[in-house]
Amino acid sequence: MDQPVPAGRSGAEGRVRRIVGVVATLIATTLAVGVSQGWGRADQTADRSAAVPSTAAPAPAAVTPTAPVVLNGTDDAFIQLLIPMNEGALALIDHLDTRPTTGSDPSLRALLGDVRQAHQAELRDLRGLLAAGNVPESNIHEGHQMPGMVTATSLAELRAAPDAEVPSRAAALLRAHLAQTVVLCRGEQNAGGSPELKALAARIQQARTAELSALDGQPGAPRAD
Repeated sequence: MDQPVPAGRSGAEGRVRRIVGVVATLIATTLAVGVSQGWGRADQTADRSAAVPSTAAPAPAAVTPTAPVVLNGTDDAFIQLLIPMNEGALALIDHLDTRPTTGSDPSLRALLGDVRQAHQAELRDLRGLLAAGNVPESNIHEGHQMPGMVTATSLAELRAAPDAEVPSRAAALLRAHLAQTVVLCRGEQNAGGSPELKALAARIQQARTAELSALDGQPGAPRAD
């Protein structure tokens, strides 16, 4: 005889399916809008030239909601995806702190410190908005190969890589993370419902643009194609 599915579990699974669907729609819609608006190398170059060339942007101002926040499906999906993406990037930076090729480069060490500080502040803000929206945190993408996410597999490969290969490999992982976050932030601003979260997404996008510019300014760093 089939065992009945508890109502709470069924509801949670339904919410996960909805969030996954919204994430896919968010990414697809954002990419479609980007193509129609002519995103590409020229836009990326313009964005980066306008950013601070040698240091990452300061951490966005903390979001401290004083009233309940209403999150729509896009808002929920954006937060639930960006939290594990930021955590993966922080794990990458933590590992780089242990590699001699990172410790010997003061400018790179400073950049990674700035990125760490900004990402930690963003995590506090994102979780604060979830709490204000009375939405539980759920890592629905654990084990998934999402664009721009630093996974356990990619970190394991980096740990096993020779020191000489670490800078280029790490730069590629970090760049993919930063660039994909820009895509997601644009999508949130286009389709999100919460003014508070859309404002945070705009600040995160600005920070990521500066971080990408600073990353490309590192001596010997491979440039994006």
